[in-house]
Amino acid sequence: MIWFATAVLSALVFGLAGLLMKVSQMRGGALSSLLLGLYAAGTCGFWLQALLAKSWQPFDGRIWLAGAVVGLGSAWGNLLFMRALDYGPASLTSPLANGNIVFVMAMGAIWFEEPVRPVALAGAAALIAGIVLLSIRTGRRAPRTIDYRRWYPLVAGATLLFVFRNGGLKVTDSLGLDSTSVLWAGYLLSWLWFAAAAGLEGRKQADGAGRAVPVGQAARTGAGPSPSLAGGRSARAIGFGWGLAAGICSYGGLQLYANALAQGPSYLVAPIFAANSLVVAVGSLLIYRERLSAPQRFALLFLLLGLVLVRL
Repeated sequence: MIWFATAVLSALVFGLAGLLMKVSQMRGGALSSLLLGLYAAGTCGFWLQALLAKSWQPFDGRIWLAGAVVGLGSAWGNLLFMRALDYGPASLTSPLANGNIVFVMAMGAIWFEEPVRPVALAGAAALIAGIVLLSIRTGRRAPRTIDYRRWYPLVAGATLLFVFRNGGLKVTDSLGLDSTSVLWAGYLLSWLWFAAAAGLEGRKQADGAGRAVPVGQAARTGAGPSPSLAGGRSARAIGFGWGLAAGICSYGGLQLYANALAQGPSYLVAPIFAANSLVVAVGSLLIYRERLSAPQRFALLFLLLGLVLVRL
């Protein structure tokens, strides 16, 4: 069962991407620069992969259409996910955002009529239970700083958009399209979007700095860049650097996920891939010294049990 090992590896690698995005946020990295670096690295990765496999299809209109759908789910899903981290912890946000697997599983079983084995279905249910429990924190350890009015809509939006990314790859594979080329087109379109947004943001900051200190006055006084402008440059550098690292993991994780979808049933591959939230949650808990609640300890057992049952 090569698809099983590929799916597990995809969850681990893609989970690292989410963890690196969280680290960038905690270190003050600019969100726009983070996403710009992520999609730049991802675009190059998928392009090189397609070239090496001799499967690059840049002149196929279907590739660009599918890439636009997958890219929309990826770009805007990541954007809403990172916004949600401003109002809630990663150890809750990431597992809940992976609720998109329910839709992907249903699509595989109903639309593509994939055969469903009872034991494997029980494993998928255990994985979902583990993901839900992973998002529960009780007692004194429960976070009290969540702005639920903003957090819930952002998480719900990210969950829905990720359906277009994760489920879209299954659809493109069924249509006979090269998944690597689709991901390349999606990441390239996403990069163009965030590059334009970063350009507009930089222009606004430059205009604001110019109004604050006239050019003539700056020349007479010898004034350098303002502290806020220097801080902005530092934040962009931090975000872009961590974004490049996250982009490499995002490329690797999604490429492995696409390969697993092509080899195995999506109603099993999807919940395994969704276990990437475990990497984000546990990594955040270890790095930022949070502790697992009792439900989260049971979540780990459910996730392990689910992986064992799916493998049977």
